[in-house]
Amino acid sequence: MNAILELRGRVIKGGMAEGEALVSSQPISFYGGVDPETGVIKEKGHELEGKSIAGKILIFPYGKGSTVGSYVMYRLKKKGVAPNAIINQRCEPIVAVGAIISNIPTVDCVDTSKFKNGDWIKIEDGKIIVKRR
Repeated sequence: MNAILELRGRVIKGGMAEGEALVSSQPISFYGGVDPETGVIKEKGHELEGKSIAGKILIFPYGKGSTVGSYVMYRLKKKGVAPNAIINQRCEPIVAVGAIISNIPTVDCVDTSKFKNGDWIKIEDGKIIVKRR
């Protein structure tokens, strides 16, 4: 039987998305930290180093790094290797702009420690449904 958890967050970019959770307790820099051709985290020593964000519900506390990160997110979307959605504790302007121009549903003001890798997540605007085995 699956456990179900329902949460609400603030909508940064509305929309509906579904997919497997990829969770990090560390911030993510899209510029320099994510390969824009493959969607693989390449930041040395990052807990998600070597993992692909493509098609995942990417959950991390907040973004970091250069404003170019917004355009890296757009490039990821154009290449088909962007996450399906993003959940943050605090969405700073770099991730917010990247999500909006890339049409990636994004929610913040959520306790990201409630998620585990492999959770099945459905986001519809500010509503988040988590299914866990």
